[in-house]
Amino acid sequence: MPTRFVLYQRDYCHLCDQALAVMAEARAPDFDSIWVDDDASLEQRYGVRVPVLRDDQDGRELDWPFDAPMVRQFLDGIV
Repeated sequence: MPTRFVLYQRDYCHLCDQALAVMAEARAPDFDSIWVDDDASLEQRYGVRVPVLRDDQDGRELDWPFDAPMVRQFLDGIV
């Protein structure tokens, strides 16, 4: 079953590593990780924006930089 939240990221991306740590700190529920490197359309859409947290249910996106309180608000639908 697909998860509601997706973290778009790149291989060998130190900001993406930081985003994963923030997600853990925020106690985010399970989420999918999608790497944009291998998909031209995702590369075009997210290339310079990664990491990006997306809510697939309503289409909201949270661009980096974000911290744990921002992630919690996003997950709760406040942002």
